[in-house]
Amino acid sequence: MHRGASQPHITLFATASVLLYAAAAFLLHSLPATHLVAAALRILALAFLAFTAARRQSLTGWIFVAMLAGLELGVDAPRAALASRVFGDIFLRLIRVIVAPLIFGTLVTGIAGHAEAKTVGRLGLKSLVYFEILTTIALLIGLVAINISRAGIGLNLSAHAAVAPGSLPAQTAISWQQFLLHVFPENIASAVADNQILQVAIFAIFFGLALCKVPEARRAPMLRLCESLTEVMFAFTNYVMYYAPVGVAAALAYTVAQSGLGVMLNLGKLALTLYISIAIFALVAMLPVAILARLPLGEFLRAVAEPATIAFATSTSEAALPRAIEAMEAYGVPRGIVAFVIPTGYTFNMAGSALYLSIAAIFTAQAAGIHMSLGRQLAMLGVLMLTSKGVAGVARSVLVVLLATASIFSLPSEPILVILGVDAIMDMGRTVINVVGNCLASAVVAQWEGEFRTEKPASEAVAALQG
Repeated sequence: MHRGASQPHITLFATASVLLYAAAAFLLHSLPATHLVAAALRILALAFLAFTAARRQSLTGWIFVAMLAGLELGVDAPRAALASRVFGDIFLRLIRVIVAPLIFGTLVTGIAGHAEAKTVGRLGLKSLVYFEILTTIALLIGLVAINISRAGIGLNLSAHAAVAPGSLPAQTAISWQQFLLHVFPENIASAVADNQILQVAIFAIFFGLALCKVPEARRAPMLRLCESLTEVMFAFTNYVMYYAPVGVAAALAYTVAQSGLGVMLNLGKLALTLYISIAIFALVAMLPVAILARLPLGEFLRAVAEPATIAFATSTSEAALPRAIEAMEAYGVPRGIVAFVIPTGYTFNMAGSALYLSIAAIFTAQAAGIHMSLGRQLAMLGVLMLTSKGVAGVARSVLVVLLATASIFSLPSEPILVILGVDAIMDMGRTVINVVGNCLASAVVAQWEGEFRTEKPASEAVAALQG
């Protein structure tokens, strides 16, 4: 009880600290002669924010504090900021080591784990077609939006300055035959060692398809192993994310020292680009789908309000899963369809994450001053469609996908780490779209099957929604 009562006080304290920091920054800008006083006030505000993050035990809070601390270091001690880059590189290495096993595990379990979709028949096919169409639309909207906003232009994080020598392959012009041949692995160990994520993904797809052909008694142990591998790598990611504030602070400090405070304007444009894209996607993709399916729109919005709120607050689709299932069942979707479509969507439907990934990937190229032709951008969208399966339900796991895609297209990693400074803000929006999209998919498929509101929902689902 006491803990719950203290939450408003912590929020008020955090707000006051942010206002103090903003006032100190304005003081420095308006009266440069007050540099020492403004610096002292900003450091005091950072100490207050760190205290708030510690009380809330919030990783997002610590990342926000780290972002401001990195700005301070980059402005007040540029030489130290340039030297701190190694701590950002350590974070990137820890993330890269996760990529190959995570992509392998999620793809194999996503394919072999849904082998029963064949027995579900047209239900599974319709769900997958729906997911892929909506995800493709999301990727294209994100691609158009970032090319219009050009949020990364001006950062001047060149590939040579942003990446340690030898950590990523140099960009060379290759023929389509060479590219196609390079997609397919000849040695899976070599593909993992060389961080050839697309080759790992292709191997995982064939492995998952082959696993579907194996009798259940032989398939089950290997599937459990892959599921365990995926869970372990997600846990591994959570441990690595504890180091994220240090990596963010070091990356932003280095970037500000090298490029100036203009980086914050670019990051603000990036976040605004995402939220405008989300609104456009909701209007031009999700709304027409709901209208064409003749769903009661007002009731649907009321049903998804609570799952969407949970998703927004936690930035994790999995946290909203139980309530989303109950809400859709109470809305009129039969339990058999809800139980198949929504969990399947956590592997195959990631429209919100697709928006983010397409925007962030092109932002990375823009920030590095790398021109990407339309054909190369579309090829990147195809890779994102493949490598992103299965990670939409886990907070900040898209960072792993983004780094994997960057390595495939020889993009630098430093802009991706800088993006993490506003990732928490962007994560909330993309998670809401993921959750609402899965809920909408279950209702659309039920209507498509002619089973929408054909059976009475379970009393516990109705009670849970009303409670």
